[in-house]
Amino acid sequence: MAEHFDVLIIGAGLSGIGAAWRLQQERPGTSYAILEARDAVGGTWDLFRYPGVRSDSDMFTLSYPFRPWQGDRSLASGESIREYIQDTADEGGITPHIRFSARVVAADWSAGHWTVRLADGETLTCRFLYACAGYYDYARGHQPDFPGLDDYTGRFVHPQSWPEDLDHTGRRVVVIGSGATAVTLVPAMAETAAHVTMLQRSPSYLTVLPGRDVVADLLRRRLPARVAHKVARAKNVLLSQAFYQLARRRPERVKAILRGFAVRHLADPAYVDEHFTPAYQPWDQRLCVIPDGDLFTAIRKGTASVVTDHIERFVPEGIRLRSGRTLEADVVVSATGLSLLPIGGVTLTVDGREVEPGKSVAYRGVMLSGVPNFAYCIGYTNASWTLRADLSHRYVCRLLAFLDKSGYVSATPNDGPAHRRPLLDLTSGYVQRALDRFPQQGDRDPWTVRQNYLLDVLTTPRADVRRDMTFTRSTAPVLEEIR
Repeated sequence: MAEHFDVLIIGAGLSGIGAAWRLQQERPGTSYAILEARDAVGGTWDLFRYPGVRSDSDMFTLSYPFRPWQGDRSLASGESIREYIQDTADEGGITPHIRFSARVVAADWSAGHWTVRLADGETLTCRFLYACAGYYDYARGHQPDFPGLDDYTGRFVHPQSWPEDLDHTGRRVVVIGSGATAVTLVPAMAETAAHVTMLQRSPSYLTVLPGRDVVADLLRRRLPARVAHKVARAKNVLLSQAFYQLARRRPERVKAILRGFAVRHLADPAYVDEHFTPAYQPWDQRLCVIPDGDLFTAIRKGTASVVTDHIERFVPEGIRLRSGRTLEADVVVSATGLSLLPIGGVTLTVDGREVEPGKSVAYRGVMLSGVPNFAYCIGYTNASWTLRADLSHRYVCRLLAFLDKSGYVSATPNDGPAHRRPLLDLTSGYVQRALDRFPQQGDRDPWTVRQNYLLDVLTTPRADVRRDMTFTRSTAPVLEEIR
């Protein structure tokens, strides 16, 4: 007999540990286990180990609402975030529930429960399955096919699999890309490299934020930790949401603001216009954050520079550009983006029928149409991941409580509306490459996935868990549908 649990959580990262904490808090006595494919807690923050890796969301909104962030920096290092997640798991008594090196490959729903199969052949069963593995492909990042790469004689690396033995001290480095990873790597590597060049096909919008939150620091000196955390969190939520709404409603105004930041730091309007003026509108892609303007500082010091051009091919000494220029490099870092993978790559079947996530509709941004007793965790694209994740955890707990109270065995979202649109609203390459593999969203509640935490935090805790849902009281085919 396979070991059985009330709930199985996939992933021991920021989301999975948060889900376990909420489950213990709101449903004491519920049996659960966390299945983690890697051998450590942390998820994304354990995977990425490249120089300077950090959060681009402030820690007062990225951290858990139930465990205040005590670190000095608001934009924190990857290591400190990983330690925070581990400490939360230890403090909450969650760590003993984690099974490491337990990669879930498939899950089949039948006879009122899930049978979950691991890569090593072990099977477990559960009443409810909750996927908290994020949406990154942990096995590989996006890697374009660069012509002539085999001719290159230097070191070529991808940030997602950073080699421990790489020493870039005194070396010429080229970082390909202009996204969050690139703007993090360049100033970090420029501290010891001979020179770092950020090679981009087109510019991205950058915004400068302080690494420390002076208001939060003041609050923490004057107020109890939990109160200060709540006030700082609310302040940052309001500011970020206001800026997002301004960007969508007054894009030209926001363009001017962002350009002003860059000109103020670089003191070179022509350089800003050439390398930091994108063709798209602000928040069509996620804004890249520069803590304390570190990238601009490296450029002004001359330890880093930006080249906007296209790669023609790699040559033994570096990269030849379409303009005819050759960038000589001892090390090339391909910060060319991530690969997205829905539900952690787990194959789902319901009564023998394989679920195609790309043909499903997201129910309240938490469940999938036609899939019983299954939830997945996905964050905001315009705010901290944890803000939506925690709402999802609490919703799952409410749904489980309703099932128990009403005597139901399962809850299955209905088919959803006919009119559908993509789940993610960004034009970023890494999103567009994978849109057809992700669930869609509809045009009405509860089938829309809003990018508005202020609305969600008011409505999600009060959402009717019965709406557009089909329930069963037993494994027999007697259904009760509530619309």
